[in-house]
Amino acid sequence: MARKTVLAICAALLAVAAPPACAQEGGGAQGGRGGRGGGGRGASTRVFLGLGPVPDAEAAKKGEPLYKQNCETCHGEKAHGAQGPSLVRSVVVLHDDKGEGIGAVIRSGRPEAGMPAFSSLSADDVYDIAEYLHQQVELAANRGTYNSTYAGLRSEITGDPKRGEAFFNGEGGCAKCHAVSGDLAKIADKYPQAASLQSRFLWPSTPGPVQAKVTTASGETVTGTIRSLTDFDVSLVDAAGDYHYWPRAAVKVEVEDPLAGHRALLPKYSDAEIHDLTAYLETLK
Repeated sequence: MARKTVLAICAALLAVAAPPACAQEGGGAQGGRGGRGGGGRGASTRVFLGLGPVPDAEAAKKGEPLYKQNCETCHGEKAHGAQGPSLVRSVVVLHDDKGEGIGAVIRSGRPEAGMPAFSSLSADDVYDIAEYLHQQVELAANRGTYNSTYAGLRSEITGDPKRGEAFFNGEGGCAKCHAVSGDLAKIADKYPQAASLQSRFLWPSTPGPVQAKVTTASGETVTGTIRSLTDFDVSLVDAAGDYHYWPRAAVKVEVEDPLAGHRALLPKYSDAEIHDLTAYLETLK
């Protein structure tokens, strides 16, 4: 298959731009691929990140060369984007389960985006590429895979509180949503262990379903709980319990995600910034 056409396989798996970063302690979260996973803190972390099942490692290994051959030039070495968009924030990828969503795009194509249909890839090939992409999503976002020798939840405080304060008020954007004399007052007393405090701002609790407002072409607005949200369609249930469905391209969708700032920061934090911020929050007693 000609390289210049095969490179378009993933072209229409459009990336979703990351919301502006701001640290925030509570709120809802947008779901991902089915929400399955292990128990305990690991499961809640996966829910917060919008992750579904743990990727199939063997399939991802098989999918890597397929991705490199067909998609890398356009979408980057690790699917973070190049000539084409990043795929690690693609709604199709995030909501895909076992290649079904991604496969639909590959088989039908997106002519309007310059992507032809590709019927020569086998179902196994599609599954393997999908699992490779899911693996890249986790590597980019899931700081929960870190351990104590890397950047995980250490019991000792190793950061610089002054640098942490500068990050809180500056680049991290935390002060846009939080006040050290308000919601964060005496936060270190509430979470006396540095590990617990660090875990709290990395993976805050995510109670409640995802809410959204949909605006139709005629200007009508409908708000409710999201049932599905993909590159192709959106559906929700309103407060009266009525179900609504629209093609995604026909409406404007505004998703309420109070934890968007936390999610956006996860792939951006340096290890030093995580520990500096922890050290600063430890001073709030």
